[in-house]
Amino acid sequence: MLNPAWLNTFKTLVDTGHFTKTAERLFMTQPGVSQHIKKLEQACGHALLQREKKSFELTEQGRQVYQYAVQLVQNEAMLLQQLAFDHPFEGHCRLSCSGSLALLLYPKLLDLQQQHPKLIIELEAAPNQKILADVQSGEVDLGIVTQLPNSGLLSVEELGFESLSLVLPKSFVNRDKTLPAESSADITLSKLKKLGLISHPDAKHYLALYMAQSGEPMFDNLSVDEFPISGYVNQLSQILLPVSKGLGFTVLPQSAVASFAFKDQLESFQAQKMVQETLYLVTNPDIS
Repeated sequence: MLNPAWLNTFKTLVDTGHFTKTAERLFMTQPGVSQHIKKLEQACGHALLQREKKSFELTEQGRQVYQYAVQLVQNEAMLLQQLAFDHPFEGHCRLSCSGSLALLLYPKLLDLQQQHPKLIIELEAAPNQKILADVQSGEVDLGIVTQLPNSGLLSVEELGFESLSLVLPKSFVNRDKTLPAESSADITLSKLKKLGLISHPDAKHYLALYMAQSGEPMFDNLSVDEFPISGYVNQLSQILLPVSKGLGFTVLPQSAVASFAFKDQLESFQAQKMVQETLYLVTNPDIS
């Protein structure tokens, strides 16, 4: 095996083109550099340099040895890079998703962090477009969205589904507690319109999806704009509060309903078909 120190001296000499500069860069004496080159030539059995006064040129054998030395440096750098892979349960993990999904995931992510103290979870609730922009720019590592990105620069994996609920006040379903509760079949369009929609940033999107997928005839040929707005709030934790007080209905993911403190004051409408929204995991392959 050729001595790595001799090869490094030879490579540095070719790179600098000067014995004195090589000695300075390697913190050696000039005779020491010459000695390394001489020993390398003896080990190879060929002259590597053709000396001309204070300059030199590479022989054909010298050119091949130089390429070999360069390849060794590149191989070592690649090996070190491969050894420095990220530990799956250490470092920062930056995730962005919807507010309702964040309510569901965050306790589970904290449980994971308790098991792996070197793992630091950073979770942000954001709308689809911001999530996609942040993943593409590298602001977050992972994003969960409900709309396929237009950009071909992102990797997309179908992750699962999020179920949506049309949420009503408990008092609306059973106004007269001396009588049996009304069935889902008794929830008519006119009653919903009279109750009104508690609006929020995703209310019309969720309601339109619910009307399209629920299989309920009362929603046929109906526009979301036909429902009067009886309130608006943009804080996820507060959206169901006016619903629980009998001031309107709304549509939200079931995860948001499950985490609401006063869910015993709510009733979910039982549609003919389950309404689901596809979840997509997006990453930036150029960054991750």
